[in-house]
Amino acid sequence: MPIVTIRGHLGSSASEIGRQIAERLQVDYIDRQIIAQVAELLNESKQEVIAKEMPPGSLWGRIARALGFDNTIAGSYPMEPGYMLQYSGAYLPAWQIPLDDTRYLAGLESVIKALARSQSAVICGRGSQFILKDHPGALHVLIVSPLEIRVKRVMQNMGKSREEAEKEVEHSDGSRHEFIKRYFKAEMEDPLHYDIVVNTEHLSIENAASVVIDALPFKDRL
Repeated sequence: MPIVTIRGHLGSSASEIGRQIAERLQVDYIDRQIIAQVAELLNESKQEVIAKEMPPGSLWGRIARALGFDNTIAGSYPMEPGYMLQYSGAYLPAWQIPLDDTRYLAGLESVIKALARSQSAVICGRGSQFILKDHPGALHVLIVSPLEIRVKRVMQNMGKSREEAEKEVEHSDGSRHEFIKRYFKAEMEDPLHYDIVVNTEHLSIENAASVVIDALPFKDRL
């Protein structure tokens, strides 16, 4: 059951590489937006919304089962006591969350660990490399690229001017650093938190994905 966590700054192509890996392994790709949407749905008490948004055969349905949420029974709730309260407000941007909000980390860990236990997946961001650091066989990947390359990619991919792209990259870098420092007391770029570091300056998305996939069999699963 392969689990890959992947992290990288804006413009590093981390999310594109993550999707490529998931597609080639035929597993789910789960990013921070999906995790946030799951949390939002779990805070919604109307059964018809859950049934509509989390049909059993979909990614949403698999996530619901991973979290112990049976969407076939009206009025179902997740199995863990206090679960709904735990997720209240859990997915605000890092700079909007109180420094002493320990519920945030507890909720985040519950979601990511449940997903890793129940299914193969590529999980992008949200501190998954720290939360799953002891998960058997999980491969933790950091994607890097020089700042100038990242700015050019943001200009191209988001249709921004150089000045706009530089500001976008600076803002994104700052918020991600704050998130990791606040909740995991670590530096995101520290290579000791990862099994492999891939520099995409001269690697295509496809080739970078191949590097990660080729490394999977070598990760100790004991």
